[in-house]
Amino acid sequence: MAVAVIMPRQGNTVESCIITKWHKQKGDSVKQGDMLFTYETDKATFDEEAEVSGKLLEIFFKEGDDVPVLTNMCVIGQDGEDVSEFMPGKTVEKKKDENEKSTEEEKPADMAGHGILETEPETGEAVRISPRARNRAEKQGLDINAAKATGPSGRIIERDIEVLEKTGPAFTKAAAASYDSRAVYTGSGIGGRITAADVKKGAVQINPSAPASAEYEDENVPNIRKVIGKAMQASLATMAQLTINMSFDASSLLRFRTTIKTRGAEMGLPNITLNDMVVYATARTLLKHRDLNAHFSGEVMRRFNTVNMGVAVDTDRGLMVPTLYGCDRMTLPEICERTKEIASMSKAGTINPDLLKGGTFTITNLGTFGVESFTPVINPPQTAILGVCGLTTRAREENGRISTYQSMGLSLTIDHRAVDGAPAARFLKELCVNLENFEAMLLV
Repeated sequence: MAVAVIMPRQGNTVESCIITKWHKQKGDSVKQGDMLFTYETDKATFDEEAEVSGKLLEIFFKEGDDVPVLTNMCVIGQDGEDVSEFMPGKTVEKKKDENEKSTEEEKPADMAGHGILETEPETGEAVRISPRARNRAEKQGLDINAAKATGPSGRIIERDIEVLEKTGPAFTKAAAASYDSRAVYTGSGIGGRITAADVKKGAVQINPSAPASAEYEDENVPNIRKVIGKAMQASLATMAQLTINMSFDASSLLRFRTTIKTRGAEMGLPNITLNDMVVYATARTLLKHRDLNAHFSGEVMRRFNTVNMGVAVDTDRGLMVPTLYGCDRMTLPEICERTKEIASMSKAGTINPDLLKGGTFTITNLGTFGVESFTPVINPPQTAILGVCGLTTRAREENGRISTYQSMGLSLTIDHRAVDGAPAARFLKELCVNLENFEAMLLV
């Protein structure tokens, strides 16, 4: 019996996902557990496995399509079974670019193709190119063999022709039928186009091979980078952000960290890091400074009675901020283990989008890079974000004697519309005191 495979819903707020790769093609045999396709939301990437065995009878969408959740993606069954009842009810449209121009490729007459294999008549070489891209290249008199394919499965799509318009030679239709693709000509036509007379006149030079390296490379911006960019721009454009820097004596943290490293395993403790300690102390300090554990809309100040701590995670796909819900009620080992868990899921691209929202305050750490201070950008609609900086050696005088100690910096950015500088400084000062007495704070 034929079975449809749907686009899963990843999180309550996700309405559609983009297909990034098909691992099976129409007609392939499929076993239960085989990878069918990979898809992404605006924050994470997921793989869909086959739940039944059989043959992949039909694929309804191609790589790059933006597909609504719960839509039929493909059908698995046996030879000869009818798949018409599983056809999606409507065509899925591609997203539009900034100019509101659709970037959706024209669909082939045979939906099973998913990427047209066309033959270039002048050279006889097989060129994978979309109809829209071919039409644009012909109108502009461009050599499609010179285009760098960025579409699925090495297919030339319209954006590749747009790049070629800026970098490649343009021919008249008469010249395109007789030129040597290896040759470089001087164009005498309108707009510098190479005419049939230019081709007949002869080449300026012959290029036996392509240059060893290009002057630059173009790469499509992934969805997560677009989301990060829009969020950061909106944050800076709509908030009055102010950053306060302060440092503290990290000796207490370092002593505790040394104890954990030497005796933590035999005590059954996880590998607690300095960042885990800062998260622990911050969550407990915030409850006394509720304007910083809040959301601000411009009209309403929403103060939270619990701390849902956003922890910034650096991933290959971009910055993600998963949330530690109820962080103020967690023990230090619980914070350590949960932070590692959500960070691992973020880096693997498998985190549920619902875990990337609901934060009331955020901590971001650049200390491992040796950063001494920086300006974190607030994650709207939160009112503040704390930047954790690196350790530095400082000197101080005590009873006439000079000694050194390890200092750690903190950079607190606030939304000055919601929080004034003085209360923000009071929070930061209290946090520094708590961190300087971290071992005693664990007793509270």
